[in-house]
Amino acid sequence: MDRRHFLLTGLGTALGATGCQSASDTAHITGGFTGVDQERGHWLRDSLQGGKPWPAPAKVFKTKVLIAGGGVAGLAAARALRLRGEDDFALLELEDTAGGNSRAGTIAGLACPQGAHYLPLPGDDAPEVQDLLEELGLRTRVAGRWTYDERHLCHSPQERLLFQGEWQEGLLPVQGVGAETLVQYQKFATLVEQARSAARWSIPVQNGAPALVQRALAAITFIAYLEQNGLDDAHLRWYLDYCCRDDYGAGIATVSAWAGIHYFASRHGFHAPGAQGAEREGLLTWPEGNAWLTRRLAAPLGERLHTGRVVLRIASGRHGVEVDAFNTATQAVERWQAEQAIVALPVFVAARVVLNPPEFLRQAARTVAYAPWLVANLHLAGPLHDRPGAAPSWDNVLYGASGGAAGVGAGLGYVDATHQTLQAVAGPTVLTHYRALGDVAGTAPGAAVGAAGRTLLLERPWSAWRDQIVAELSQAHPDLAGKATRMDITRYGHAMAIPQPQLNGQIGHWPSQHLRSVLSKQKRYPARPVLAWERLRFAHSDWAGYSVFEEAFTAGHAAAG
Repeated sequence: MDRRHFLLTGLGTALGATGCQSASDTAHITGGFTGVDQERGHWLRDSLQGGKPWPAPAKVFKTKVLIAGGGVAGLAAARALRLRGEDDFALLELEDTAGGNSRAGTIAGLACPQGAHYLPLPGDDAPEVQDLLEELGLRTRVAGRWTYDERHLCHSPQERLLFQGEWQEGLLPVQGVGAETLVQYQKFATLVEQARSAARWSIPVQNGAPALVQRALAAITFIAYLEQNGLDDAHLRWYLDYCCRDDYGAGIATVSAWAGIHYFASRHGFHAPGAQGAEREGLLTWPEGNAWLTRRLAAPLGERLHTGRVVLRIASGRHGVEVDAFNTATQAVERWQAEQAIVALPVFVAARVVLNPPEFLRQAARTVAYAPWLVANLHLAGPLHDRPGAAPSWDNVLYGASGGAAGVGAGLGYVDATHQTLQAVAGPTVLTHYRALGDVAGTAPGAAVGAAGRTLLLERPWSAWRDQIVAELSQAHPDLAGKATRMDITRYGHAMAIPQPQLNGQIGHWPSQHLRSVLSKQKRYPARPVLAWERLRFAHSDWAGYSVFEEAFTAGHAAAG
């Protein structure tokens, strides 16, 4: 049975067992789309495509450094400026709050993430992130050793998988699998360790030039790598496909082999069942997800943070930078004049708003593919009935539910927003469901990766998503529909860059030219590459080719150096 038939058959069987959710079962569940304002991004797109022209600037403001974009990279740049004593700066953010993909909301008084929901404990390759965690009181040195605040570490049990009708601990299918499956688990573990021995795998990726073995992996898809190594086991492929969709927004047939190996080699490795020394990776999480971090990064900015600004134009000249932005509150265009600007915008946006953009920016905008994402927060009035097996966990995944079934993207299970509270008696909670749409199949020939998913996000009504998600999660909890009261859905059309194969084996989209090595004044920070052009510096995880907190934060920190 091939992978596609296996995945579709697995989900179809599971849905058949519970039945499709009817409108009468879900009609009482209220909600809607929330979290980000789709119209604001479309204003810019439509105006650049010949729509109504913007009015002339009504006001002019001056600052020394202008930061365009209030995601993790932009907030990191602002923090770095503050730490070096530079207060004359301004940050412009599209939404009403900063945070990028790390934002949050509340339902019935319960905090829940609307995007990124955890941060793995950073290694020594990311000292900038380590220092942030120390500043926020998340890590301290005790008796000469670094320790993390237990209140913010993900509480046990951390993760479980609904497999063959029962919950099992961990996400790698183990219970009842055959001997051949276990052999392939061990073979893949060996390959990961060989890769770790042959090259340095680090986050952020710009810590060093990639080795030849890494460049070779970056030129092929992950599924091609698995085929080359005879790894065809359905359970292993399902798990690896899930991992790639979870981190990159697309599966093993879309992402590069470098990305597939990097997922394991840069952090905790891959541990086959029964392996000695296998420990679960430590991670930090909060009921509101990574918004806990971005809110603390934004808080000290005060009046220097200007939200509700649609950046329209960035012009770099001999004597300074001009940035025009539409103020959604006053409905007027503002002009900002600065000595330099940090462009912390997604590459495809930067290429549209930078006047006469350099060729490296145009090229990156042509090659970066984006994964659309959907995040659904489902409020429950009370605790759910559970399948037998492992106890309720923070991360709960349904086997066979990923793979883009029925053309609605890959469902990645749910996290429990109240898991960190360790409440003695189970009560109302919010389940946060994630759906990756990076490789939803489209009908238009030659359509860009992610295009079909974006169309689906924009056109599919909220009620259709509600019914699909309730039906899927009801596989694990048959009483879910009756306990659900509200579902708020956040849509990201360009949530993250997908690390696709590049024929030249390049990792990420950093150009060889226009990179400057910036040496921090603080000795503990290594020299970091900064992408600079005229009076502009670019900082976004897009340039690394994939989206994780450490990449964005380090790029922003370096750009302000």
